[in-house]
Amino acid sequence: MQVAAQVDDVSFSHSGADTPALEHLSLSVPAGEIVALLGPSGAGKTTCLTLLDGRLRDWQGRVSIFGNPLDPDCPPPKAHRPTTGFVFQEFALVERATVLRNVLNGRLGRMSPLRAFLGLPTSYDLQVAQSALGDCGIADLARRRVDSLSGGQRQRVAIARCLAQEPQLILADEPVSSLDPTRAAEILTLLTEAARARGATVLFSSHQPELARRFAQRIVGMRDGGIAFDVPATELSDDATTELYRGAVQIPANGLRAVI
Repeated sequence: MQVAAQVDDVSFSHSGADTPALEHLSLSVPAGEIVALLGPSGAGKTTCLTLLDGRLRDWQGRVSIFGNPLDPDCPPPKAHRPTTGFVFQEFALVERATVLRNVLNGRLGRMSPLRAFLGLPTSYDLQVAQSALGDCGIADLARRRVDSLSGGQRQRVAIARCLAQEPQLILADEPVSSLDPTRAAEILTLLTEAARARGATVLFSSHQPELARRFAQRIVGMRDGGIAFDVPATELSDDATTELYRGAVQIPANGLRAVI
């Protein structure tokens, strides 16, 4: 089975921090799987996603994306960057630009340097962007400016931009934290169904166990920069999630998963 993301014994500390953000973290995500990272604030979820996105520096250990190793000292090679797409918690959109222009930004890594610099998409780039807009239910908003949209609409734009990149691995950092339960379920349905249709792998972080159970095949509980448990979603117990957020789950000294 092909592995989308492989993390082996990774440790990392933010400058000036008293404790590590990641400590002997090991994680393997098979291609095509949908995995949720669950845990309290400060558990290391965002740092783990940033690591896999190739934006983290000065870490120790080994990381690879679809077999291509990441370097702790420099960004991934340009040819490999479009493989991984990222959906940010705060959207990270160009507020004064149109929805279509924001979604086309997801194509920049696939364009020639000159086209990317001039902002001149090909007909195929436009086709992919329009398809992503349609899949996210916002084709009618293509000419609207982002700063006129609601929070839920902006998150759809952010997902469409990610899909337009044609990534094989989609990383999503708390993608529904600012939405009400109904809108949150809609967004996660959209994200996971679009990923399945494209054969993409998804790793998303969440504070909400019920959403993690509903949309992920597998749930990884994180605390204090390590893995507290790693189980199929159907086997996640209420006791395990309660202990995770109370801090009662112990991180094994060797960084491997704990048995619940």
